[in-house]
Amino acid sequence: MHPTITLTTGRDNRLRGGHPWLYANEIQMTPALKELPPGSLVTLADARGDKLGTAFFNPKPLIVARLLDPRPNLAIDAGFLRDRLAAALALRDRLFDAPYYRLVHAEADRLPGLVIDRFGDALTVQMNSAGMDRLEAPLIEALTDLLHPARIILRNDSHARTLEGLDTHVRAALGGEGPIELVENGTRFRCDPLGGQKTGWFYDQRDNRAFVARMAQGKRLIDVYAYIGGFGIEAAMAGAAEVTLVDRSAPAMELAAQTAALNGVGERVTCTVGDAFQELEQRASAKEVFDVVVCDPPAFVKSKKDLAGGLRAYQKMARLAAPLVAPGGILFAASCSHNAPEEEFAKQIGIGLSKAGRSGRILRQAGAGPDHPVHPFLRESAYLKSLTLQLD
Repeated sequence: MHPTITLTTGRDNRLRGGHPWLYANEIQMTPALKELPPGSLVTLADARGDKLGTAFFNPKPLIVARLLDPRPNLAIDAGFLRDRLAAALALRDRLFDAPYYRLVHAEADRLPGLVIDRFGDALTVQMNSAGMDRLEAPLIEALTDLLHPARIILRNDSHARTLEGLDTHVRAALGGEGPIELVENGTRFRCDPLGGQKTGWFYDQRDNRAFVARMAQGKRLIDVYAYIGGFGIEAAMAGAAEVTLVDRSAPAMELAAQTAALNGVGERVTCTVGDAFQELEQRASAKEVFDVVVCDPPAFVKSKKDLAGGLRAYQKMARLAAPLVAPGGILFAASCSHNAPEEEFAKQIGIGLSKAGRSGRILRQAGAGPDHPVHPFLRESAYLKSLTLQLD
């Protein structure tokens, strides 16, 4: 039997309605509960004692409980995890023809705090909740049983772990080190799952990369937050005449150059190590213009307290990027800051364009691909937002 968490009177409606989280002010916090180890399994009950399900419990953060299943006192073991993973896998098999995708996207796949990206026979895993962290051994057992991977890399270095009171670390749980390959939209990439950003790759931009690549056929493109060249190299593969990649990470640019050569487009791809804002300013001063400009930065708004400054940064990004866009050209701007509301992001991009003396039209507004599903009661978890604009 799991310890029981009792909700305060009248606070069960949201949970009964489908929301998977409980906040600290919604439960009867007792001294005994405060002593439970972070990530403990608990049974939730309303003020009348009616059982509401099995959850992870962590007394430290604002979100104290994450619902796993509406059945109370449920055993959460390798078998349970395998069933949830198999359901996530079945969905991805319907969506994609090849094993390169986000396999698990946390609450939307009924595995709170768990993110798994699949790269063929390699998996990168992020355990971002204390409860999932306690299940590391049965999780690896379930993944091994279901997928028989050659490599499992644990990328437990997210900010979310810090909020949960967990340590951060990156290590190989199975297999060796070194780059791994993936295929996206017909392009081969090499990424570094141990030393690269996040899980090594950003599958969320898959559909956006395909759209931008189509707009870049026969054109000149620059991407100033290129990482390992996703947008630019896919554009080159689609027929872009010239691609310039900029990133402040020298290892990322080295991988991008290797990837361009791997795909036979190295002669049309230039890799530059530099700061995005500085590159935009310098190239504008030099009167450079491009048919397509891509700005897909890391999160400018890492927490709610960063919102005002982060929104100003998006505005500045648009203001500096606009002069580089040729008349009739394309600007792609994105934000992965879940704390930046979509309407505020779009507003700041518009203000930035106005300050640069440019206008145009929005061709496409989009978020992440379907392997990043959204829980219907956690709309705020739809973190990625993007605008593709044609500028006059």
